[in-house]
Amino acid sequence: GEQYGKSYFTLQSDGSRESLIKIDAGGYRNPSTPETLKEKVVDEHGNIRTDEHGYMKGADVFNFVLREIPKNVKSTLKLAGVEKEELGYAVFHQANQYMNAYLGKKLKLPPEKTPTSLHRFGNTSSVSIPITIVSELKDKLQGKNKTLLSGFGVGLSWASAVLNLVDCSLSELIEI
Repeated sequence: GEQYGKSYFTLQSDGSRESLIKIDAGGYRNPSTPETLKEKVVDEHGNIRTDEHGYMKGADVFNFVLREIPKNVKSTLKLAGVEKEELGYAVFHQANQYMNAYLGKKLKLPPEKTPTSLHRFGNTSSVSIPITIVSELKDKLQGKNKTLLSGFGVGLSWASAVLNLVDCSLSELIEI
């Protein structure tokens, strides 16, 4: 309905950086085989993995996030015609506490507007934004709330959105 207004999204991907967060096998392109499940030493530190274990070049991903995500958030806010002061909340992918604190500081967003669920769940990958909304904002989304969402990960891919959340009714989080 009209009370929700428009939503704005920016979606980006850079396949040239696909090796920074990756699982080599077990999917459509490289299906599981007995060979992809064999454990092997993969580095000079003696780490063992199969081709079906995910891995990440942490320092490179960290630098990517600190360089690209603030630019993406600013361009999404500009696209939406929204000033950061108008935001009720900004919910980032819950990669790690340092990154989220840096993003909030770089974007000059107060900590009370950047909820985190890392203290409860850690990095839950692609569901970290919805888990944060349900666990940390469940009772705070009454009335009209202009909310920024920003995620990043495999590919490398990253995206941000500005949404009008109006009188949200959220289910209880069920932990199993």
